[in-house]
Amino acid sequence: QVQLVESGGGLVQPGGSLRLSCAASGFTFRNYAMSWYRQAPGKERELVALISSAGSSTNYAESVKGRFTISRDNAKNTMYLQMNSLKPEDTAVYYCRRRGSDWGRGTQVTVSS
Repeated sequence: QVQLVESGGGLVQPGGSLRLSCAASGFTFRNYAMSWYRQAPGKERELVALISSAGSSTNYAESVKGRFTISRDNAKNTMYLQMNSLKPEDTAVYYCRRRGSDWGRGTQVTVSS
């Protein structure tokens, strides 16, 4: 039913940028607030950013404020996470999430020189 597929992860140098995408299907995407989570090795999963259904309101974890931007294109049923000024501490598996949905496979982001 509900499907959320993350993509765009990879290896990037500190200070670099990366853009993640989340392709949604199986529900009316424009009616739901969405979020990005991440989980680093040996750490608990944490909320990174939230965006309202229309994309007019956003919230960020303190650790990524000023560096990451969450956005969405409801016409394409897609959500994005633009990550700039990346740090090694940003290394994690990144997941997109809809309230009540199961966790998907995520996409790996590795920040290393």
